[in-house]
Amino acid sequence: MATAIAAAVASGGAYAANHEIEEITIVGSTEDARVLAGSGSVIDYEQMQIQATGDINRLLKTVPGVYILEEDGYGLRPNIGIRGATSERSAKITLMEDGVLIAPAPYSNPEAYYFPTTLRMRSIEVLKGAPLLRYGPQTTGGAVNLVSTPIPEQDSGNLNLAYGQNNEVNLLTNYGGQVGAFGYLLETSQRRSDGYKDIDRSSANTGFDLQDYVAKLAWEGERQSVLLKAQYSKETSDETYLGLTDVDFDRDDVRRYGLSRIDKMDNDHQGYNAVYRLALNESVSMTTTGYYNKFSRDWFKLDGGGALIDAGNEGEAYALGVLRGTEDIDGLRYKHNNRDYESYGLEVNFDVNLGAHQLALGVRPHDDEMDRFQPVEIYDQVDGELVFDDNLRHAGSDNRKETAKALSLWAVDSWQVTDALAVNLALRYEDVQTRRKQYADPERRELASQRRADYDEWLPGASLTYDLDSSWQLLAGVHRGFAPLGGGATQNEDPETSTNFEAGLRYRGSWFVEAIGFYSDFDDKVEYCSNANPCSNGQTSGSFNTGKAEIAGLELQVGSALEMGSFTFPVELMYTYTDATISKDNPSNGFEDGDKLAAIPENSFSARIGVESAIGWNNYAVVKYTDDMCMSVGCNNSGDRYDRNQDLLVVDYISRYALQQATLFLKVENVFDEVAIVSRLPDGARPNKPRTASVGVEWSF
Repeated sequence: MATAIAAAVASGGAYAANHEIEEITIVGSTEDARVLAGSGSVIDYEQMQIQATGDINRLLKTVPGVYILEEDGYGLRPNIGIRGATSERSAKITLMEDGVLIAPAPYSNPEAYYFPTTLRMRSIEVLKGAPLLRYGPQTTGGAVNLVSTPIPEQDSGNLNLAYGQNNEVNLLTNYGGQVGAFGYLLETSQRRSDGYKDIDRSSANTGFDLQDYVAKLAWEGERQSVLLKAQYSKETSDETYLGLTDVDFDRDDVRRYGLSRIDKMDNDHQGYNAVYRLALNESVSMTTTGYYNKFSRDWFKLDGGGALIDAGNEGEAYALGVLRGTEDIDGLRYKHNNRDYESYGLEVNFDVNLGAHQLALGVRPHDDEMDRFQPVEIYDQVDGELVFDDNLRHAGSDNRKETAKALSLWAVDSWQVTDALAVNLALRYEDVQTRRKQYADPERRELASQRRADYDEWLPGASLTYDLDSSWQLLAGVHRGFAPLGGGATQNEDPETSTNFEAGLRYRGSWFVEAIGFYSDFDDKVEYCSNANPCSNGQTSGSFNTGKAEIAGLELQVGSALEMGSFTFPVELMYTYTDATISKDNPSNGFEDGDKLAAIPENSFSARIGVESAIGWNNYAVVKYTDDMCMSVGCNNSGDRYDRNQDLLVVDYISRYALQQATLFLKVENVFDEVAIVSRLPDGARPNKPRTASVGVEWSF
């Protein structure tokens, strides 16, 4: 099987050959990213091996224009933002695995409580700028595509195993190959940890246990091919919404209050997709992708702990006593945050080669839903222990269903105008219908309320590159951005829309240098409201319109590999500056021109520096810095320190030694044991992962 089943590139969805049977991409290789008629980045397999982590946050912090708001220290539920798309539960980015939408309900409930297991990915792609319109629905900031392990051309397997402090285990193993015209792959990844926090008056773990399984089957004929993929994962996390007061964080940052002892997340995900590719002739090919995803979760946790944290931060003795277990309290609510998600769709794309014009024309009908059915258990705290009291029936917002139906159309023309000038013209159409039904009784015989919203948007875009010579290249682009409102929207609400610009300069030689300025002008900057990320007005459901906003910034990348005798010194540097503010006074919500937007740092920086030797002993340092950022809009004017998190500089060290068929490695995360309040969401101060060491082996067979 010499050709790839599907290796789509962002410039127009064309298909190209790879060393494996299939690799479904939106950018391609690192070199492809450096010539795009738009901005993009690729975290390739080599970088993923070097960093040796299953934490998506640690990887994406090396990508310019990407903002990370940490939460659990392991990257299980990342909060990813890109440029003008803020980071709350990664709801404002288009999240894909192998080119397929992977958020549990991308239109009705785009918050990504599920995220694919990074450990089993071959590369991670980030696409920004006008070419983003080929993908959606979220088209303001960017798209993230996780490329899974491809089917190998020859029978082969891999085993990657790491063991570290807190009994942390990361295991990936796979085996695949070919039998005649068929290819196959079986893979599993297993992650677990006891956790790095300690619960008051309890020996319970604060970690997680995650199992992930994937099977692929491919067939390739002379002009057509089929790829089938099935995935199942199950996770149990001893994780809580309850953070710490600042005074308790300063005393012991890895402490957890006894009130969170029974908090636990259980979830499982299954996904199926089929890709059929047909070469109609030498110039036209068709790719049809059908997909189905189902995600179920029950996050059993203390409800309303944020009020205790707020009171404790104000110095209220009783609240501090309750949190610390020295004061009794009745009527604590622990909610089973049950949610069932379902999404499915069919995508048909035609790639047409017209010489100087490479066309991508496609359509995608999509349906998704979220079913929320959440009982509450009542506990009392007596002498520092939790005592069960009662069960409550489902009512109000705990008992509802939200659905969405969407139709997407796109047309992309990648036009090589001259040898020096390449133009990308894109047009996307989104038609969205959402419904919400809230029930008054557990049997769902009585309807308490309902909402509906219908809206559509045309999203044009254009971008270009111009080669000044063999080394220097200009790029520029403009496009219309869009984010759906979610299932809780009402008919009178407008979706988030923006006009987005970028322009920059690239140098490709012994060094790679890229400088890109970006600017986004929002007509309506919308926040998605949840308990994990309350909106700036305090809402915990639905959406909230903060009004007009502007986001401007600069992205810089520098990279090279310096040779000195038998040593090579790879160097990769990244810096992002962002200014994100309300751009017009809004009397209806109290926001003023100049108020800082939430979850966007002003400065972020990363450096990857290595020393590689001819004997196969390689050493690397990865440095990551993130500024403090607002937890809600306008923290720059509030004067309240509890409205901000803290800046953080972390250094990771990795040492690798290559043997004949295996590689041994040592990794130390957070070498200098720097700890900060990386988030105050949800419900109090939360630390980053402290210094943690691990050893591992990578073996190919």
